[in-house]
Amino acid sequence: MAHITIYTKENCPYCRMAKELFAARHLTFEEIRIDLDEAKREEMIRLSNRRTVPQIFINSQSIGGYDDLTSLVKTGKLDAMLKNQ
Repeated sequence: MAHITIYTKENCPYCRMAKELFAARHLTFEEIRIDLDEAKREEMIRLSNRRTVPQIFINSQSIGGYDDLTSLVKTGKLDAMLKNQ
């Protein structure tokens, strides 16, 4: 099973939608709240070179935010990424 990590903040609608998308597909993920831990925020920026949330990683590969995620879904590339471990 692919390892999915999502860096999020409370009250972020795009974070909520990304988590709902994974949940609807019965995929488990690790959520890291950057609003609760400044070190995790800095970690997210270092790993993704982005400051916005959500930042989503599949098997440690940055895929970007919610718009990037939905683009992967629409093109069928998300399923391929989840199969390649």
